[in-house]
Amino acid sequence: MQRRRATVVLSSAALAAASITGVLASGSSSATAAGSDGYYVALGDSLAAGYQPGQGDDKDGGYVGGVLAGVRDKGSDLQLKNLACSGEDTTTMTSGTRCSYPEGNQLAAAEAFLKAHPDTRLITIDLGANDVQRCAKGTDVDLPCITDGLQKVSTNLPAILKRVRAAAPEARIVVANYYNPFLAAWLLGPDGQSVAKLSVTLQSSLNGSIATAAKGVNASVADVSSAFSSDDFSPSDTPAPTGTPTGTASASPAAAEMLPVNVARICEWTWMCAKNDIHANDTGYQVLARTVLGAVGTVPTPTPTPTDEPSSPSPTGGPSPTGSPTPTKPAPTRTPVPTPTGGATGPIVQTG
Repeated sequence: MQRRRATVVLSSAALAAASITGVLASGSSSATAAGSDGYYVALGDSLAAGYQPGQGDDKDGGYVGGVLAGVRDKGSDLQLKNLACSGEDTTTMTSGTRCSYPEGNQLAAAEAFLKAHPDTRLITIDLGANDVQRCAKGTDVDLPCITDGLQKVSTNLPAILKRVRAAAPEARIVVANYYNPFLAAWLLGPDGQSVAKLSVTLQSSLNGSIATAAKGVNASVADVSSAFSSDDFSPSDTPAPTGTPTGTASASPAAAEMLPVNVARICEWTWMCAKNDIHANDTGYQVLARTVLGAVGTVPTPTPTPTDEPSSPSPTGGPSPTGSPTPTKPAPTRTPVPTPTGGATGPIVQTG
């Protein structure tokens, strides 16, 4: 998502958008490495791409890298395939107009990879913030624009997740919702605080659509919003940055207003207050990784491919004692590995 000045950020869009720079993403992949337990596929926008201002994407880092390390620590030696695209929204996910993929778009690339690798055991995705982030500038919030963006999310995201599920029926799917970086508008004074409060309502609508879409494919939700205490306006012990309408020119914490908890989380775990950029910092990505891992739970074990077993002869090598031919033992039935219906909450972060 594009970097925005603090005065330019105020919408539920604030929930995370991706970098404006399109990323060349490859849909090709190699076969599973010898000795591995299968694949972890990461999908989504700049959060999944590990974007940070001044550094660009880090597809082996960010929260995805933390999730991979976490599942490996639990004994699952998964290999990573990160197909995320900074700036992706629920429309470009299927149009391919943001990043370049041999298959045409990110969703098609994901389907091709998943079908070629049925041993994929974990899929994570964050998507939807960029559908609404463009709808606010300064303290001006374009509600019709936001309404249109939320409608696109509620229509497109369920269809996207259904296609992912169809391509990987036994994989664990975890969908991350969003934190609200535009709570940083609180620092702009009374008008900004009104916008910050409005953004909480808008964020709730976006995250509600994400939860509904996830439920439709029996996916878990990584509750980034709760991990960031997004609704908690109670006072924290963090003073407002100096030089802002809610702070002072003094460096003394006692002289500055104490930030609400949710605003403090944004200042501490994203680049909003330091660089006017919505993306998570290193601490934020660590929080995000822990939250997603909490929703992952135990990575499912691949179901063995059924094989026919030859008939067992009778002790004499001929007919059974009853005179009837020895029956052939049926092949084992393939039992789908269930996926969780709920997601655990924990610390997490979001960007666009």
